[in-house]
Amino acid sequence: MKPRNPLRIALLAYPGMNLIDLSGPLQTFVSAGRVAASAGVSDPRPLYEVRVLSSRGGALMTGAGLSVETEALEALDNLDIDTIIAPGGSVGERFETDPALVAWIRQHAGRARRVCSVCTGAFLLAAAGLLDGKRVTTHWDWALRLQQQFPAIEVDPEPIFIRQGDIWTSAGVTAGIDLALALVEQDYGHKVAIATARQLVMFIKRPGGQSQFSVPLVSQSSENARFAELHAWIASNLKNDLRVENLANRVNMSPRTFARTYVAEQGRTPAKTVEAMRLEAACRALEETDLPLKSIATETGHGEEQNLRRVFQRQLGVSPAQYRSRFSAHQE
Repeated sequence: MKPRNPLRIALLAYPGMNLIDLSGPLQTFVSAGRVAASAGVSDPRPLYEVRVLSSRGGALMTGAGLSVETEALEALDNLDIDTIIAPGGSVGERFETDPALVAWIRQHAGRARRVCSVCTGAFLLAAAGLLDGKRVTTHWDWALRLQQQFPAIEVDPEPIFIRQGDIWTSAGVTAGIDLALALVEQDYGHKVAIATARQLVMFIKRPGGQSQFSVPLVSQSSENARFAELHAWIASNLKNDLRVENLANRVNMSPRTFARTYVAEQGRTPAKTVEAMRLEAACRALEETDLPLKSIATETGHGEEQNLRRVFQRQLGVSPAQYRSRFSAHQE
């Protein structure tokens, strides 16, 4: 059954925030309403009522230098709230949480169906105590700082967004649009979400499990370039035998020394890098080609088709066929 609409969304704002962290989700919800009729929603009422709130209300300056008009937090005190979204952004190297926003989130989270963050908005949810014991994400450049400041949470810097029950966290910048599209899909179905993505001229509607960044690119952009050539070779030889012994031989190191040195410099095991590169290559093949799954499994080093299915279910929560049906450029 479709939820009763309009659904009221509280977008929180503060000085120095990222403009796109606010405007991206805002435009997504507005666009969803514009395409609703063409996507099969017969109810003429708006899908969403979006309110932009700040601790004091009035105009505030975003990090992009553009002023936005806001309402005071008290504006929703006596109203139902479906979704709370805390955008991100910081003027310095340390995220400074607004105590009034944190207190409001803590007070109103229990009233909302779901609470979300974009980018460093996760610091606000964490300060409110909503993320303890949960796996969350944020912009990859802030992941370590979030983990260090709030050790009771598990920060995963890779996914575009993560859902943990009624808590959703996303990466930064344009990932807020991906999060908002996922919320639209949860509320009104896949057809409305895809129609909204088309309206926004999105190339694809990305799944939450998709990585924030290209694995080979990140691997090669490490400050220590010792393994850059190895990573380039791995990316070009995914169907080869890429066990640690063979990779170690490639860089003229013993397997034990290679494994220890690699983890120390890259932050994960060689096997994890190989798995991530193979998964990324398989996703790209599903998006860009019409090759059968058996061929994709072979070419990306997964071997059997069933191995490819297991990896997709474990890492992305969907089958390769489901991934292709949603994101292939060959789909009508």
